Amino acid sequence: MVDREQQAQGFFYRVWRRLSLRGINQRRSLQSLRQALEQEALLAYAAIAAGAHAPKLIATSELGPDAVMLVYEHIGGRTFDSLADEEITDALMHSAWRQVEALQSRRIAHRRLVGDALLVDRSGNIVLTELRGGEIAAGDLVLRMDIAQLLVTLGLRVGAERAVAAAVEVLGPDAVADSLPLLQPIALSRTTRATLRQLARERAKREREAVLAASQAAKEAREAREAAPKDRRTLRAERHAEKNAEKRALDEASEEAREEDLLAQIRRQVLLIRPTAVIEPAKLERLSPRILISWIAGAFAVYLLLSQLTNFNLGDVVSEAQWVWVLVAMFFSATTYIAAAMSLLGFVTEKVSFVRTMIAQIAGNFVKLVAPAAIGGVALNTRFLQRAGVRPGLAVASVGASQLFGLGSHILLLLAFGYLTGTEQTQDISPSRTVIAGLLTVAVLVLVVTAVPVLRKFVSTRVRSLFAGVVPRMLDILQRPRKLVTGIGGMLLLTAANVMCLDASIRAFGGGDKISYASIAVAFLAGNALGSAAPTPGGVGAVEGALITALTIAGLPGDTAFPAVLLFRLMVFWLPVLPGWLAFTYLTRKGEI
Repeated sequence: MVDREQQAQGFFYRVWRRLSLRGINQRRSLQSLRQALEQEALLAYAAIAAGAHAPKLIATSELGPDAVMLVYEHIGGRTFDSLADEEITDALMHSAWRQVEALQSRRIAHRRLVGDALLVDRSGNIVLTELRGGEIAAGDLVLRMDIAQLLVTLGLRVGAERAVAAAVEVLGPDAVADSLPLLQPIALSRTTRATLRQLARERAKREREAVLAASQAAKEAREAREAAPKDRRTLRAERHAEKNAEKRALDEASEEAREEDLLAQIRRQVLLIRPTAVIEPAKLERLSPRILISWIAGAFAVYLLLSQLTNFNLGDVVSEAQWVWVLVAMFFSATTYIAAAMSLLGFVTEKVSFVRTMIAQIAGNFVKLVAPAAIGGVALNTRFLQRAGVRPGLAVASVGASQLFGLGSHILLLLAFGYLTGTEQTQDISPSRTVIAGLLTVAVLVLVVTAVPVLRKFVSTRVRSLFAGVVPRMLDILQRPRKLVTGIGGMLLLTAANVMCLDASIRAFGGGDKISYASIAVAFLAGNALGSAAPTPGGVGAVEGALITALTIAGLPGDTAFPAVLLFRLMVFWLPVLPGWLAFTYLTRKGEI
């Protein structure tokens, strides 16, 4: 039975596939029940005429305007997915490949060779069902996609070696090798992609557990050795050797736990048979989610910018601003990208281009439009390092170490400048009330987390998984003083450049003598922290409000603080959007993100 509801199921998914894939004919998104009936009947007759095992179509009928009926010969049996692993024999796989061979001899594509579409009858032969999504007079690309799909379907159950061997025995090595460019997730069915993602998560979990186990074993061995009394020089030498040994042990554990994904295993098996086979994935995407998000983000940026500009008179601001200080603010804004590249590369031991890293930091301004600042920057930098040749685990650890050091320096600078603001009005050294309130708030949060078992377990699990990769990377960086100086120097330069940019923005409207550098630094650090925590893209709204409030409390008049903050945000957030989009497009085209 096929009714209107079944016909509409998956409508938006089919529309997206039609838009995003090139060279592949998708089933019509809008199709009448009569057309669906005719297409399924045609495919059923064509499959049987080609010599494939398929249910015989006995009769068809329209049941009014809202449903149609197709009557098939009943075939008793079980689906491929319901079979136990030991029941999947080579003969059964050969039967499946023979059905595909029969279809392809008449250029018929099944388009959904997943486990629930393969029926095993009582005699142990494969019967093809779910033909309604197939294609008559299919092109080479679609026919090769069927081979790739069945390779993965069988490989998920019996492994890559047996799946490839069965395919080669029936179809021949050339036909199997020709399907390798189509062996990519986008060419597979939705259920198969979901299964591969689940397996990838399980592999990543096993790798993390192996690294954690190796780290714990190294820690226990170190504690056991330190228990014995030794002189200071011997102890220092042993600690240095233990750090190197622990790093090597973690790397070895990560390598041993690393597993190839199924697609890579299939490619390797095919290359053993046809070493000259082309494995470069075919370009199937016409419109990728990244491109779509880029255009949506661009439209969103224009909307946000226009909404910000409606809140004040742009003509008055332009006429009142001192353009020398505007240019100074622009200079310090440009300096932040050099500092950001330094702060990232300082925690990467591998060789990565400084220029490309700086371009990636510029691209980060565009990414902030579609994600909160902290999340977008971490994802972009991790992806960039992986594409630059850094292994995924080490790329995550490098970005994590950079973020951890950045968080520590941010807190220390906030406390230091907050302490200085408390001494500006008095002769004695006493911290500001803001610093005291902040410390009390942190203390209360720590007490709450440690007192509630659920929160304590949640935080400890997250921290443990973080330190499993970050701490070894930090130990590695500590043995390279030049890298450490570059990283920490970049963080300090980044903060200083932003503070000077905000100071120049304030001076552009005549407020330079009304507020101290320490107060400006506290305002920036507090606003930046709030912007990172805010769920809005780039912290829009939250950063502006925090900066204006902090500057006003510090003594800067509101009619000066408001345009100064808007100028500052224009320099560090809005003006870099277009260069960020160009940098993002350039790196995407070069395959570097």
